[in-house]
Amino acid sequence: MTRLTALRRTSPRLALVVLTAIGIVGFVDRIIMNVLVEPIKADFDLTDTQIGLVNGLAFAVLNVVLGLAVARVAERTRRLTLISFGTLFWSIATAATGLATSFGQLLAARIGVGVGEAVGLPSTSSVISDYFPPERRASAISVSMLSPPIGAFLGAAGGSLIAHSYGWQAALFCAAVPGLILAVVLHLFVEEPPRGQYDAVAKGDDVPPMRKVIERYLVWPTMRHMLIGSALASLVGFGLNAFFAAYLARRFGFSLVEAGLTSGIVAALPAAVSVVISGMLADRWGRRDKRVYGLIPPLTLPRAAPLYLFAISRETATVAVTLVGISALIQYCYLGTTFSTFQNMLHPRMRATGSAFTNLIYSLVGGGLGPVLLGALSDHFTKIAPTPGAGLAWAMGAASLLYLWAAIHYWLAVPHIRADLARSIDLEF
Repeated sequence: MTRLTALRRTSPRLALVVLTAIGIVGFVDRIIMNVLVEPIKADFDLTDTQIGLVNGLAFAVLNVVLGLAVARVAERTRRLTLISFGTLFWSIATAATGLATSFGQLLAARIGVGVGEAVGLPSTSSVISDYFPPERRASAISVSMLSPPIGAFLGAAGGSLIAHSYGWQAALFCAAVPGLILAVVLHLFVEEPPRGQYDAVAKGDDVPPMRKVIERYLVWPTMRHMLIGSALASLVGFGLNAFFAAYLARRFGFSLVEAGLTSGIVAALPAAVSVVISGMLADRWGRRDKRVYGLIPPLTLPRAAPLYLFAISRETATVAVTLVGISALIQYCYLGTTFSTFQNMLHPRMRATGSAFTNLIYSLVGGGLGPVLLGALSDHFTKIAPTPGAGLAWAMGAASLLYLWAAIHYWLAVPHIRADLARSIDLEF
């Protein structure tokens, strides 16, 4: 045993805490750009469509290909090393974003952040799944899903405060620091768990072809419909979050700090509660009926859509923000149950590739197209709306209706979930 490996601990709680912290930092580095929309737009004279490219599609340029390629390596090698390196890389790219002096450099730096996430994030759910048994995975993965809401709050609130006092570049420099530290902590102190230690599968080092992993998502009815439903939900979520701070500034005259703090609180606190509670309830109720894992999203998403549409059309800031916060309590309940269901239906040697495949879909449909679609809708509606704030509000309200489409696919998954969970997850070549 080397001095380095002697420092590492096989502790589920330690691994979950550090990996969740890394996920939070990753989301901070992504979401912080959302509250910097107005100063960056002014400095570079950008349109909302260009902002959508920087905040969304830039992540998907290399992420979609590199994520799958790295996942194939992760199925065969130490996953935590890849996560450490990816975290280090995207943190450096975040700092580089603050050094950009043109739209091209800004776009290239944001692509770099997406590349780092492609290397570091696909293995996270795989590692967590090997640390926790199937009946506890929804709870554990739901804790890791705290990354988006907490990251949204820290990125929005911290980013706006720092940008207000020291400029948007300083906010990006500060956002890069925690990732550099956590990359080192993960590499030094967290041990790689045995693959499949809680799964009833034949142990071995064989890795199935990528096509077999993708086929499982497309052929198993539960996975197919949950993938489509969650991709549509992520498109709405990423799009709405990308422009909520700008909405507060344009429609109600919020300052950069006011918009950042408000959007951070509204995005973080309600979502954090709903993500964890929905995952824990799924594990508890799922002991009696496995369909619970598929039922929670279609019971919540159809209620989030009209509520958000109603909220975004209010004329009073307090009412609008309050209703958006209530909507956030239910619109993210799909996260933990969806990711845990995917992991429970995949062989341990498929999980990193499966996570990369879902990240590919979410990067293209959610993080990529979501902000671009909403930005394009905003540019269109602003031409005919009485004010820019009203045009953006119309665009956000229209996008929220896609939650209804997402809910339909979750309903289609429910009749199949018990049979699919009962299938053997062993390798098929």
